[in-house]
Amino acid sequence: MRFSLPLAASLAVSAVQASPLVKRVTTPTVNDGIILNYALTLEYLERKFYQEALANITQAEFVAAGFKDPFYANLKEIYVDEQTHVKFLSDALTAAKITPTVELQYTFPVEKKDVLGFVTLSSVLEGVGVSAYLGAAASIMNKDYLTAAGSILTVEARHTSYIRASLGESPFPAPFDTPLDFNQVYSLAAPFITGGSSPVTLPFMAFPTLALQCTQYYYEADRSSVTFSGAFKAASKFGVTKDTPIYAVFFSGLQKAFRITAGNSDYKIDRLPAGIAGQVYVVLSKSNTMFNDEHIIAGPAILEVFPKGMIPSAPHPKCH
Repeated sequence: MRFSLPLAASLAVSAVQASPLVKRVTTPTVNDGIILNYALTLEYLERKFYQEALANITQAEFVAAGFKDPFYANLKEIYVDEQTHVKFLSDALTAAKITPTVELQYTFPVEKKDVLGFVTLSSVLEGVGVSAYLGAAASIMNKDYLTAAGSILTVEARHTSYIRASLGESPFPAPFDTPLDFNQVYSLAAPFITGGSSPVTLPFMAFPTLALQCTQYYYEADRSSVTFSGAFKAASKFGVTKDTPIYAVFFSGLQKAFRITAGNSDYKIDRLPAGIAGQVYVVLSKSNTMFNDEHIIAGPAILEVFPKGMIPSAPHPKCH
């Protein structure tokens, strides 16, 4: 099933304003306390997501939507995992005499009884969680914290595989998972955070939203085209003109692949790169060699990409 983030584009502005963010720095200065609070911020979001869904959707409704037992019981176990992660990280910060962040207010772009929408978004959030822990690992200095983060990461990866398989997607679509940096992950989380205040200010900032034009077709590597709706208009506010080369940079596993965009209304690429698969992230960048925050002008957005010639036989997904 097609799913791209952020679906809740209308939430992006208010989310950035309400989140505990400060002016973005090109390379955020982090320490272990900041990283633990960053992880705790994401775990609070995941915990709330499952808490709301399990309160709104019954076991019978999951079964009726095609997610047979023990799917509901396993979702409750995932919720308990996220709850345990929240407590563990909060306790670790408190033990280190560092103020932990708190639960904020969240809005998720899924109707209360939309079972398929919930499961699809669950897959996306779990995948982002894996990318967040993987991307942060190299910055963790304390070996005990690194081990704990690795232990959480492997559990999040199992969550991802289980949910993907339940959706009929490959549980392990690529030989490597995809690391994302702090600002990239925060850009994906920010649209869900719609209020509240935290005693902790994290040195991260969301990039401008990158929206994908809806299409009725599955994304297929080395074949499908992608249009980024409204991206040129948004980029023009940052001094980008029709003569500025803009590249769509795709993050899949440990590789980064790019395509030069075309168009001066909506940026577009005619063909996805070969070799990308699964939950793929894309940003728009002013450079095709340096993929750091300084050159990114929008994103990330998320695409579920199938290998060439291996798209599902099921009906094409509907636009959201």
